[in-house]
Amino acid sequence: MRRIAALIGLMLVAACAAVVTGSGFASRFGAADTERFDVRVTQLDAPSYEGVIQPILDRRCVVCHACNDAPCQLKATSWEGLARGASKTPVYDATRLLAAAPSRLGIDADKASEWRERDFFAVLNEHAPTVEANRTAGLMHRLLALKQQHPLPAGEVADASLDFSINREASCPAGTQIDAYERTTPLGGMPFGLPGLAADEYRALTRWLELGAPASPARAPTPLALQRVAQWELFFNGDALKQQLFSRYAYEHLFLAHLYFDDDADRQYFKLVRSATPPGQPVQLVRSRRPVDDPGVARVYYRLVPERETIVAKTHMPYALGADRMARWRSLFLDASYSVDTLPGYSAATAANPFATFAALPVGARYRFMLDEAEFTIMGFVKGPVCRGQMALDVIRDRFWVTFMAPTERYDAAMADLLSRDANLLRLPTGHSNTDVLIPWLHYARLENRYLKARTDFYAGELRGPENLDLRLLWDGEGRNANAALTVFRHYDSASVVKGFVGDTPETAWVIGYPLLERIHYLLVANFDVYGNVGHQLNSRLYMDFLRMEGEFNFISMLPRAQRTAVRDRWYRGDSLGTREQVYGGASTTLDVESGIRFRTADVKRELLDQMKTRLAPVLGDGLALSRDAPPALRELAALRGAALQWLPESSVLVVDMPGAPGAPPATFNLLRNTAHGSVSHLLGERRELRPDENTVTVTPGLVGSYPNAFFRATAGELPAMTEAIRRLRSDADYTAFVERWGVRRTSPSFWAVSDAVHARYARDQPLSAGVLDFNRLENR
Repeated sequence: MRRIAALIGLMLVAACAAVVTGSGFASRFGAADTERFDVRVTQLDAPSYEGVIQPILDRRCVVCHACNDAPCQLKATSWEGLARGASKTPVYDATRLLAAAPSRLGIDADKASEWRERDFFAVLNEHAPTVEANRTAGLMHRLLALKQQHPLPAGEVADASLDFSINREASCPAGTQIDAYERTTPLGGMPFGLPGLAADEYRALTRWLELGAPASPARAPTPLALQRVAQWELFFNGDALKQQLFSRYAYEHLFLAHLYFDDDADRQYFKLVRSATPPGQPVQLVRSRRPVDDPGVARVYYRLVPERETIVAKTHMPYALGADRMARWRSLFLDASYSVDTLPGYSAATAANPFATFAALPVGARYRFMLDEAEFTIMGFVKGPVCRGQMALDVIRDRFWVTFMAPTERYDAAMADLLSRDANLLRLPTGHSNTDVLIPWLHYARLENRYLKARTDFYAGELRGPENLDLRLLWDGEGRNANAALTVFRHYDSASVVKGFVGDTPETAWVIGYPLLERIHYLLVANFDVYGNVGHQLNSRLYMDFLRMEGEFNFISMLPRAQRTAVRDRWYRGDSLGTREQVYGGASTTLDVESGIRFRTADVKRELLDQMKTRLAPVLGDGLALSRDAPPALRELAALRGAALQWLPESSVLVVDMPGAPGAPPATFNLLRNTAHGSVSHLLGERRELRPDENTVTVTPGLVGSYPNAFFRATAGELPAMTEAIRRLRSDADYTAFVERWGVRRTSPSFWAVSDAVHARYARDQPLSAGVLDFNRLENR
């Protein structure tokens, strides 16, 4: 009944919003013209949108209003996002019984007027095109002005009436609801919960809004980029069945990528899309919910379209295209000796089983395609739509290392044989939305256990003896590919992945082979529907437990046989025997082959990780390691361990004013708290699994996380005192005192100056990975 009442309430709110939007301002400024912002209109005497307005929006608005988790779905990443407006319906809803209609900017509707039909309301004035109407009926202007009139108390904890939780109810006012909002929420102006715009920024945005929010013509790709687009579209759209199947495979792995051409100095980004029209004609998007869904056209063409939105760090997944890449794919997929007789369809069963869908493509080619850019492959999980919120992330540890099984002709042949016999056991529970959870989970658990038995039997047959179970099984990147070693960080309700083994020896590690890598991608990226119902989302989360355990099994199997159970049991402290045995797929599937690795100490897990570092040393790099020039106190900080760290945020940005010449630029570091758990096998009750005495912290130069929880600032000379203060944290009061001395609160008068400087160094020092940070998870302490 509560669910029904809530739905009725939302319907009434939407209805009221429609009434006030359609009539409240209409009596003063005439009827709304919902087609006003259907196309870009320029105005010569207006501030340049591309040169003036969008940069202001990037610095002050995009930091909260970008991607699926933008408050009220308002995206400030482009003019089209502002023209679309806002909606009170959240994209992320873990309780909905029915799948929601997708609302992807640039995909699910083309014009602002079409978004009005989908319950999006205007934030720009759509009534009479006068200065008064543009100010009064323009919600964006009203909210910016509200912050100017009612700034937050400088430097203090923001008022408790302001809700900063990521699952907060939408409070965005529609139409003349803004009048009541201004009275009841005077501190709710924009930027929300942050300092207001500087005077020159406010004047520029106000002038632009008064003139009717005109746009600039969309920037055209450079001649070089257009030439490369033509070359790649020709490559992706060959008529041979072998070419069509490979292109489908490539698309289903690259659809989230920001593609760029490695010889293009301007580095303009493009998206790979499905179109009903071939190269040379305007793109006609296939608007399917997921990339694996039926396109509804006789022939799909794969096209490259410019990325028109601001690049934001939380979704930025760069991927280079160039002559070497094309030659590599030709060698793997097009010139190889195999045949494709028929193309697979797009049924739910097909979507649920990529191994059957792409069975005609060589297993070794598929694996190498993913390994070549393994960071990108894993990044799809940690930066894609699935990775949002505590419940989605509690399936992984706070920091772990990832390596991969080495692809060889023998491995390829054995994997092909295993998959030809047992691919049906690898079906994923995300082929379609389902309101059931328990029954599908039990079904897929049985399939998983049958596969694990087949896999363990396969390993036992292939490995045979200790001489075959050693570090040579790990991919070394051929001595040059840094994707061979990765570190994954969890930041409670978000995550990051980077190349290399970052930080001290972690608690856990995964070793991933082809079937596991492919399933992670299809479960959490290609098959995941962010608009799906509760069954779809929970089944995705629950199945990921199996995949984590597979990666852990592969690592444990390299330890001495007598030590494997003890390491496994430490990872799953307090769990039942059945849960712990699931790491092996059940008691009957334990791998009995002894490790061929020589161990010299009792701490075999640490020793194995150290030996992995030695094997992969040529590709590890040190880009995220503290340099010799870093203040020594940062090394002391990185060595801290224990319960005091529980008071620190999960991800903090530390700005250090370095010693040197007057005016020397500060340096940026990330403080990443690694929250220890007794187990991560539980969907609920994470707090009970915390082990604060085992907490650690990783300190990196530059930025790793996309969602900073806090900003701190100190001089290099203050770092020893800062480190000691962290060591002595015992309470909220201690942390408050710490923030009073070193914190840059969201209400600080210097907040935007610090933010701008951090973003500038991010773009300078990490140009390929940099994007606008997201401030929706900034703490208020």
